[in-house]
Amino acid sequence: MADFNLYFRLGTHHILTWEALDHILFVTALCLRYQLKEWKKVVLLVTAFTIGHSLTLALGALGYVHFARNWIEFLIPLTIFATALNNLYQSPAKPVNSSGLPLIYFFALFFGLIHGLAFANTFISLEGREDLVAHLFAFNVGIEAAQLLIVAIVLGISYIILNILKLSSKGWLNIMSILIILASIKMAVERWPYNNQLHT
Repeated sequence: MADFNLYFRLGTHHILTWEALDHILFVTALCLRYQLKEWKKVVLLVTAFTIGHSLTLALGALGYVHFARNWIEFLIPLTIFATALNNLYQSPAKPVNSSGLPLIYFFALFFGLIHGLAFANTFISLEGREDLVAHLFAFNVGIEAAQLLIVAIVLGISYIILNILKLSSKGWLNIMSILIILASIKMAVERWPYNNQLHT
């Protein structure tokens, strides 16, 4: 139980820090088009993301997949950019229809695969091989708990903005998505893998 608590805390700490701003921005971009009353849709969305990052986190930590860390770090702001850009072309709270799930659910699943590789790099730096599966589980549960906290905060802020301050849902979605796009571009430029070569 002590090991579970340790790796659970490591998972939550990995998300709830300034260094995890990229992950916080991504989860925020996923949630922006939804309102508090639609929390079940958001849980489903975050679950799709969790499935993706859990898979590559496990495969990376177990040594089955290997990717250059600098490219993974560069791709993460691109996932943020694509998700926020998609928000600009969608109606907020677009209902799920009979033809299938909205595209954002597939964004979440696929982009989760990329984020999981970044988690794997962090996890490998902490971990040996003993009790690896149990530690992976606890670490991932910690990540998920932190993500749900971010979701709750974003939905709470959206509720205040839309229902108390009376800003239009489309206006709120567009303003926040544009700010996230600008932040993601800055991150991508800073993380361009060939930066070191350009300065040498």
